[in-house]
Amino acid sequence: MKFYAKYIIALVVTLSILFSFEINAQRKSSFVRPYITRKGKFVSGHYRKSYNLKPNAYKSRIRSKVYYYTKGKYLRKLRW
Repeated sequence: MKFYAKYIIALVVTLSILFSFEINAQRKSSFVRPYITRKGKFVSGHYRKSYNLKPNAYKSRIRSKVYYYTKGKYLRKLRW
């Protein structure tokens, strides 16, 4: 009986650790309620996508955001 108890306890501990990592790893999207903008436009309710919080993913998002925000500015300078 003691022999099986050790394996059962080890199995329960292992499964609880695995499930705790899985639950923490899940990121849920959040629901945005419908609203009306300052200009009177109606925006229907939608889900806001969750995003990755890892440092490299954050740096990549910032890099691409800077690229797309400044791309037009440099192109305008080159044309004139």
